[in-house]
Amino acid sequence: MACTALITIRNWTRGMSEEPTEFFQQGVDEQLQDDLRQLVRLAVREDLDAGMDVTSLALVPVDSQGEASIVARQNGVAAGVALIPTILDEVDAALELLPAVEDGRPLVAGQKLASLAGNTRDLLTTERIILNFLGRMCGIASWTRQFVDQLAGSQTRLFDTRKTIPGWRRLEKYATRCGGAWNHRQGLFDAILIKDNHLASQASPDGKVMSPAAAVRKARQFQQQLALEGRPVGVIEIEVDTLEQLQAALSAHPGVVLLDNMSLEQLREAVQLRDRLAPRVQLEASGSVTLERLSKIAQTGVDRISCGALTHSAIQLDVGLDWLIKSAVPLDAAGE
Repeated sequence: MACTALITIRNWTRGMSEEPTEFFQQGVDEQLQDDLRQLVRLAVREDLDAGMDVTSLALVPVDSQGEASIVARQNGVAAGVALIPTILDEVDAALELLPAVEDGRPLVAGQKLASLAGNTRDLLTTERIILNFLGRMCGIASWTRQFVDQLAGSQTRLFDTRKTIPGWRRLEKYATRCGGAWNHRQGLFDAILIKDNHLASQASPDGKVMSPAAAVRKARQFQQQLALEGRPVGVIEIEVDTLEQLQAALSAHPGVVLLDNMSLEQLREAVQLRDRLAPRVQLEASGSVTLERLSKIAQTGVDRISCGALTHSAIQLDVGLDWLIKSAVPLDAAGE
């Protein structure tokens, strides 16, 4: 099931305005499953380059049947269990799956995530592929939950970023959702995020860069034109790194302003400035976001914190396969 069903959605009144402020939230949809299938094909090519699992063929009879449980070796958060059926389908494994936990749920060491039963060769061949996907996704969800827990009791939301492994973005964003975070933009196609280099690239001959307010207004015109063409683009967000830039951006009322690498004192001043000039604009703190600093950033009053570490610094959760033989043809009886 999609992790979005496991997360309480609060009413974020400050962000309710005519300017969109919310990004698409990743669930288990067709695009994610298509990405997963392509990644599974690469995983199969890595493991079965010669076209076979030579060890299993050498030792395991063709009609051997087995059963195994996927087990968490550490405490954490489940993510990716809902994707195992797609993996099994893509590798064409003759296995039956019995999930034991929903994505987004906490795990304790020794807890079963799912059971697999069927052809022993298929179990052995697909074991590492399944565990690699689950380990990566559970690791991200577990790491993300640690960050989310630091924000307990605050009104600040935690967002991921595009700092993902190429090809894994939808899967990794789904995993951060399982950990309790919110998804930032999917890519360059679904939201407008005006960064400093966008402004600098439009500098005039005298070196004067485009102002934040002018950039937001120009972006809104483009957004409106796309809407008329039936190609809606949601959020308009702009990055600033000074309070002067923030004041200019607020005059154009973007949906979100990203406050880049500001000190805690600057963040507090930014919130006061926003409350005075454009209270419906959401403020997002980004840069130098660590687990230890997270709650202090939230205490400044910002609405959002975005953190690339949720994906680029997550460590795989240790998950393994505990084997239970249901029935097997003895090796000597098989003549091997």
